[in-house]
Amino acid sequence: MEIWINPACSKCRSALTLLDAEGADYTVRRYLEDVPSPEEIRAVLDRLRLEPWDITRTQEPEAKELGVKEWAREAGSRERWIEALAGHPKLIQRPIIAAQDGSAVVARTDEAVRDALGR
Repeated sequence: MEIWINPACSKCRSALTLLDAEGADYTVRRYLEDVPSPEEIRAVLDRLRLEPWDITRTQEPEAKELGVKEWAREAGSRERWIEALAGHPKLIQRPIIAAQDGSAVVARTDEAVRDALGR
């Protein structure tokens, strides 16, 4: 499995601690340094079964500068959102775990991390 993290994020550190405690085999992607491409974001959205606005951190200063809260949340605007996430990775919700079964979860709780471990 792969986990997208920001090391400064307490939820990410908690997820890593739980993965380690469970002896999970995983790789870490520091997505602020190794920024996902639009294609990778589309792929993780498919795995999450979510839309880009569902994983956008709308309270970040960059989100406010871009005005994302006012953007349409519809199929026709999907690419605009994906490009914003690729161009401003701080806007991506974290941590995201891509599980071995091809699914993914936004692992902000211990329960979500355990769910990914069970897949």
